[in-house]
Amino acid sequence: MAHMLEFWFEFGSTYSYLTAMRIEDAAGARGVTVRWRPFLLGPVFAAQGWDTSPFNIHKAKGEYMWRDMARRAERYGLPFQRLPATGPGAFPQNGLAAARIALIGLDEGWGEEFARGVYSAEFAAGHDIADPVLLQRLAREAGATGDVLSRAQTQANKDRLKSNVDEAFRRGIFGAPSFMADGELYWGDDRLADALDAATA
Repeated sequence: MAHMLEFWFEFGSTYSYLTAMRIEDAAGARGVTVRWRPFLLGPVFAAQGWDTSPFNIHKAKGEYMWRDMARRAERYGLPFQRLPATGPGAFPQNGLAAARIALIGLDEGWGEEFARGVYSAEFAAGHDIADPVLLQRLAREAGATGDVLSRAQTQANKDRLKSNVDEAFRRGIFGAPSFMADGELYWGDDRLADALDAATA
């Protein structure tokens, strides 16, 4: 029987970066197929009365997160840099366009490589992932052809991303990264191993 794990990710999410860069190897070692599911945290936060990340709302929590990210990235051998608090590329970054492009890429076989490229550009190099020139380049490097930016902006594709957000709400997903395995929700990069255990149980 094939084992499957859903990986729900948001491009503005720090901890999703850690997961995205290692989930395929971790899942492959366990014989688990990963289904990548891009969504947006903005509507999820708004439903809880927040207008930004809780890491910005609660200063102590935010400072802890950045230190924790540095430690965990070092543990995994991943480059990492803290994003600025204000200005272009400020945390949390706007991942809307990237998520729309990822949907197309996941259909066409280059979405996972694109997602890793976006995360690396953001959290390893400090680039602004709302930059369309950057996104077009990352998509082409991942294997996209044609004007992927225009295709991502079609109403049908916008509706697909909204559908993912709606599904996340229905399934009780409140943060990223999140995993769904055997009907159970697991939240956080540090729960990847638990989610893989559930997927193979």
